[in-house]
Amino acid sequence: MVPVGGSAARRLNVAVIVGGPSSEAEVSRASGKGIAAALAEKGHTVARIELDAFTPESIREGGFDVVFPITHGAVGEDGGLQGMLEVLGVAYVGSGVLASAVAMDKPTAKLVFHSRGLPLAKGQAVRESDGAPLSLAKRLRAQIGSALVVKPTASGSAIGVHRFGADDPDDKIAAALAETFRLGDGALVEELCAGREVTCGVIERDGVPTALPPTEIRSEQDAFYTYEARYVPGRSQHICPAELGANVALVQEIAIRAHRALGCRDLSRADFVVSDERVVLLEVNTLPGFTGTSLFPEAAAISGMPMVELCDHLVIAAWKRGPTRRNEARPLPT
Repeated sequence: MVPVGGSAARRLNVAVIVGGPSSEAEVSRASGKGIAAALAEKGHTVARIELDAFTPESIREGGFDVVFPITHGAVGEDGGLQGMLEVLGVAYVGSGVLASAVAMDKPTAKLVFHSRGLPLAKGQAVRESDGAPLSLAKRLRAQIGSALVVKPTASGSAIGVHRFGADDPDDKIAAALAETFRLGDGALVEELCAGREVTCGVIERDGVPTALPPTEIRSEQDAFYTYEARYVPGRSQHICPAELGANVALVQEIAIRAHRALGCRDLSRADFVVSDERVVLLEVNTLPGFTGTSLFPEAAAISGMPMVELCDHLVIAAWKRGPTRRNEARPLPT
């Protein structure tokens, strides 16, 4: 491509992939709009492409130097889209197929985190075939504790997440389990950990992951950081850098360790519950949001990398890396 503003500056032809068959499609489209504007401001040529059956054709015909997927949830963030981009042989921003798939499936990600000794909430994954919702609710309370969180195994933006205190009846938990089973293949049920909601982004520079300043999220109108609290301007308060004392370094260390454990690439964002007694890792997002209220670009800006520089950094890194290396086919021995 043609250098501009020095040897390090390049104009690229970038496809930003948005939407898809996901409950978070509108979040993705909002993220994609912001990314496209930032890349255009930096001098790149940008096309926003909807994730659908025609996406492969659009990518093949577009002559793109790099693809920036900013899809959230099913198909776009779980390795499906990443697999398609691998087949097409194009460079793309973000984690590969395996890391994307493992991070999206919360019970599988927890197994990986556990194997690396990362601090986790006590919990159990269940499926509809494991029993009637009410009997499951009673059993899970006996095994995990009386205060629980019920969440889909593969979803984001707090969609389908329910929290229950010790005084809530079993039938309310049973109703949440039944609703969660309608959303997907299973539910992850965990102890309700007391503490502050904290998130910490990780960005790679020359392949080395670096933690961004952690952010504490306060949602005074909501029981927790709900879908509405995330995306309605002013509904939540973000304190960045978070005032966590000695736990700041610990949160950053765990975020980097989780990023590495999953084999993430380019960027990720880890979510936590933090109290004076413990730091609990909840999950890792391989494609965090880039909307006007999103946490990752906000923390990056506070660290000295505003939105325009952040998006430029990510597409340049992916372009330099290029498509996944292909090995030549070996002839059958004769």
